[in-house]
Amino acid sequence: MDDEVREVVTPPSRTQKDTSLGYELYLNVRTLVFVLAALILVFTFVVRIIVVSGESMENTLQNGDSMLVWCLGYEPKQGDVVVVTQRSYQNDSLVKRVIATEGQRVDIDYETSTVYVDGVALEEPYIKEAMQIPIYGEGVNHVTVPEGCIFVMGDNRNDSADSRYPDIGVIDTRCVIGRAVMVLFPFQDFTLL
Repeated sequence: MDDEVREVVTPPSRTQKDTSLGYELYLNVRTLVFVLAALILVFTFVVRIIVVSGESMENTLQNGDSMLVWCLGYEPKQGDVVVVTQRSYQNDSLVKRVIATEGQRVDIDYETSTVYVDGVALEEPYIKEAMQIPIYGEGVNHVTVPEGCIFVMGDNRNDSADSRYPDIGVIDTRCVIGRAVMVLFPFQDFTLL
């Protein structure tokens, strides 16, 4: 006769099940809170998604386009499409193109529809049409950009309130939210900027 040793397995008690379910729920909630906190930090300090409002950047950007904007450590450069705030004009952000940075001189010739930076005519294949004198007059059209500022214009020059407009003027670089890097939506407009 063989001596068999049988192990008796007892099912976990109800309190053990409740404790393990509670611990599992705690771990899931903790993970969810961590992921949400990380996303909030990323979308506050690193990148943002901003929707274009208006026609001032046509044909580069359309009204309603959703853009990914890089914020972390961005320094404005000539030619970049940027998102800025200018509370003296409006509470919403503005999307414009950097024409000149601090120390550069901007001259606008409306007769030839040409923008000069430090005496050199800009090649601007992105503008929608030939520039006309704005309805508010020539505004700012000869300026040396002060330290810590940028001069911006929309690509749709005839329908753009920008640095030429007296209520906007040059933009303090501290008011630059970031650089638009791509159009995300609608999908047919997806492109790198």
